[in-house]
Amino acid sequence: MEEVTKVTPPLLERRARQRQPTVSVLKSKLKQGVTCSGPRVRSTLTGFFPVVRWLPKYKLREYVWGDLMSGVIVGIILVPQAIAYCLLAGVEPIYGLYTSFYANIIYFLMGTSRHVSVGIFSLMSLMVGQVMDHRNDSGPDCGKECYSISIAAALTFLAGVYQLVMAVFRLGFVSVYLSSPMLDGFATGASFTILTVQAKYLLGLKIPRHQGYGTVVVTWINIFANIHKTNLCDLITSAISISVLVAGKEIQERYKDRLKIPLPTELIVVAGATLASHFGELNSHYGSSVSGHIPTGFIAPQVPSFSLMPRLALDAIPLAVISFAFTVSLSEMFAKKNGYTVRPNQEMLAISFCNIIPSFFRCFTTSAALAKTMVKDSTGCQTQVSSLISALVVLLVVLYFAPFFYALQKCVLACIIIVSLRGALRKFKDVPAKWRASRNDGIVWLVTMSATALISVELGLLVGIVFSMICIIFKTQNPKVSLLGRANDTDLYEDMDEYKNLMPPPRVHVFRFQAPLYYANKDSFLRSLYKAVGVEPFLELTKRRKAEKKAKEMSSKQAKANGDKNNGEVVIGLIQRELDFHTIVLDCSAIPFIDSTGMVTFKGLVKEYKEIGVSMLFANCNTSVINTLQKGQVFGENDKDMSSLLFHTVHAAVLHANSTSTESKSEDSVV
Repeated sequence: MEEVTKVTPPLLERRARQRQPTVSVLKSKLKQGVTCSGPRVRSTLTGFFPVVRWLPKYKLREYVWGDLMSGVIVGIILVPQAIAYCLLAGVEPIYGLYTSFYANIIYFLMGTSRHVSVGIFSLMSLMVGQVMDHRNDSGPDCGKECYSISIAAALTFLAGVYQLVMAVFRLGFVSVYLSSPMLDGFATGASFTILTVQAKYLLGLKIPRHQGYGTVVVTWINIFANIHKTNLCDLITSAISISVLVAGKEIQERYKDRLKIPLPTELIVVAGATLASHFGELNSHYGSSVSGHIPTGFIAPQVPSFSLMPRLALDAIPLAVISFAFTVSLSEMFAKKNGYTVRPNQEMLAISFCNIIPSFFRCFTTSAALAKTMVKDSTGCQTQVSSLISALVVLLVVLYFAPFFYALQKCVLACIIIVSLRGALRKFKDVPAKWRASRNDGIVWLVTMSATALISVELGLLVGIVFSMICIIFKTQNPKVSLLGRANDTDLYEDMDEYKNLMPPPRVHVFRFQAPLYYANKDSFLRSLYKAVGVEPFLELTKRRKAEKKAKEMSSKQAKANGDKNNGEVVIGLIQRELDFHTIVLDCSAIPFIDSTGMVTFKGLVKEYKEIGVSMLFANCNTSVINTLQKGQVFGENDKDMSSLLFHTVHAAVLHANSTSTESKSEDSVV
């Protein structure tokens, strides 16, 4: 008989890695952290204030015109929006101007993005306003207006502290749980809530702001119940303002290539409406609600109320997370577009101080705003000097022009807010395309949007995050599995359900599981494997034992009847012991990691299939999976069976399986 040579492909030699003791690592890091030197101090300060690095290199002739133009335009847009968004936050208009001023100054000093515009953001204002609705029960020593801004300042301080802690401990990874579909759905649902909250101002209705869940539903019920009390003056003003604002936006979008600068539509509407309200005496003659007196100048700094903070500790968490998530994502987006890099951790530090410091000046939570950032980008912004220019525009209003907005109707401010939501509300058009591209993303968007709009903004964010995670867990618990076949005369193996002209290797099943193997999907992995190969080892072993027992009983009866002692052995020998395959090759190329449960599962499979005469081989394992299998002694003591169980390619495993099978058959035939 010709001798069969066993094919055993060599294993790659792993590098020896020596891990340093934990104590020595901690000591070296501690020593490095406390070491103080001139260059280190200078590096720390320039890292904390990036403006020190780039401002001395400022190219005056090349950059100044773009920065000046974008800064003035954003400042002009910022003023009416700052006043308008105070309606959402539930505070006086002057505090919106303060917030915009301080945020731009601080981000100029600390930000690493050249284009991001930080300041008042509609979503942040809404979330602050909703917290205020829940918590504002009028303080004992302070009026309602004073108490409202005290809550807003304390909330902003807490949000900034949370962001600072996240920056210090480098917890920016939290933002990875805020997926793009979830953020889009959250922004759309919040935009619908904002529209609902502002609808009463369009009609001039004096409806108390709903406190609690279901703001959208309850507010619309109250609006329709009081629709007969609509103020015609406010309604007509709203219709005219919205028409002008929408027309300006449409012209801007249609002719954006020809228009070098955005149309200051909001400023035109505010100026025209203020003049009309003042000279037409709309407040006294028709009862139209106006902004009222806006003082000039700045207030002295005041420490936020620490007595309020225990009640606001949980409310500040979603504000902190959403604020830094929008800021970091926008800074990275525009940095990539314009060919430079930003430091996400420094961005978190910057936005944290944009909240902490202004909270001492009665400001509320800020964030990067997409619309104003896009304006800066489109008008030639080059550096954060544009933010300094925008702050100076706001400063002029705070010092001199604020009282001129006394007669400005609140319905006009509501119109500015509602028209600014067009981009977010247009996301409804993208739902069919999103659904076609990924049903999972479409469902996440719909669930987050619905929860945000119908329950509350804070719970909508929580529901969106949890539901996104559940979808990912569901994907890993029910991943795609496949049996692989070989392309003709190659060492390429692929999914036979996805590709044509593939042939399965004879008497070998090649199984691929496309997910990490861990405690939550272990049962799913086993079910899919048993179904794919058609044999569950425990059931097969049980079936064989029952058949053997039955055969022995029958043979013993026949032996007694015939007096033949060898008949029992013949009958037992007739039992089918051989399956239609002798090896399972597990392609681990799509398994990024396994936990201890996954390791035990692999170890059990090797043992169980061996009992029914089937070999279990592993191919394409990454080093993380190999390390876990070695620690669990899946390859035997001291990895003695490693070369016969682990292979670097599927083809090598199949060749080994066939050669081993041929060798065992040869031995059987010799016997």
